[in-house]
Amino acid sequence: MMGVLPLASRAGAQEVNLGLPAASVRLDAGRFTFVAERHDEVLARALLAAAQREDTFPGLPRPRARVLVALAPDGERFRQWIGPAAPEWGAAVAFPDLQRVIMQGSRAGSDAGDPLVVLRHELAHLALHEHMGALPPRWFDEGYASVAAREWTREQTFETSVALVWRTLPGVDSLDRGFYGGAGQADWSYALAHRVVAALNELDPDNGMTNFFRNWKETGSFEPALRLSYGITGAQFDKHWHGVTRRRYGALALVSNLSIAVALFTVILGPLVVSRRRRDRRRLEVMRATEAAQERAARESALEALLQMGATPSRPSAEP
Repeated sequence: MMGVLPLASRAGAQEVNLGLPAASVRLDAGRFTFVAERHDEVLARALLAAAQREDTFPGLPRPRARVLVALAPDGERFRQWIGPAAPEWGAAVAFPDLQRVIMQGSRAGSDAGDPLVVLRHELAHLALHEHMGALPPRWFDEGYASVAAREWTREQTFETSVALVWRTLPGVDSLDRGFYGGAGQADWSYALAHRVVAALNELDPDNGMTNFFRNWKETGSFEPALRLSYGITGAQFDKHWHGVTRRRYGALALVSNLSIAVALFTVILGPLVVSRRRRDRRRLEVMRATEAAQERAARESALEALLQMGATPSRPSAEP
């Protein structure tokens, strides 16, 4: 969800009176319950079918907890339900302690993203919390949900990122900071978190993150889980994902930013260049016209001189 991003709220979740009218739709299937107003019934049924069809998440055991998904009928109700703790750019919110997801309904704008991807992202938050509790930090929570929802467009952020070209990529210990700096900074942080978790999942092509989650849960710490699962330290992992990211996207980012610079140069200086060329062309035309006039004047002057010479009588020569 570019620009408007889903958010997993891990703190301050409280029971909320959804205030749906009596004519609202309630759909129950498997471990899911969807509630919505009548105009969102078609969307609710499609989301329920998708949730049942794909109810497993990378590296985690199949979730068992019952989940309530509420579709807000409009933006005002969405803000009421999610509360003031969520940012204004959130597209959906998962409350892990309640196993609840609140989403925007069919009247949401295009910035709310694909509802199927949004739901998958939020359910991944719940599945991770169900198995791992509060162990995962914010960056891992968001990165995992993004990878589980196959939000590969996150990685397009690197293709045009000035930060990737000129700055040092952060270590995993400092990734959480970017989620609290507004929508623009959060967009970059979501992309970083996605890349880190994807790189972690790629370390073991056969088992993905299954062993890592088991070791993390047993040791209660990220660093020992890395050592036990992949035989590397946190510093080595930072070096690994930094290198992979720069190899994949560094050249693209550089070319893209050079292209942007050239385009900006063209937009700013292009009119000046065109104006200079027009001025030079006018000067050349004036010069050519002046030269032509001078040549014409010279010819006319020479002709007049010849005519005057022809009109003057010749003096007779003296006889000896």
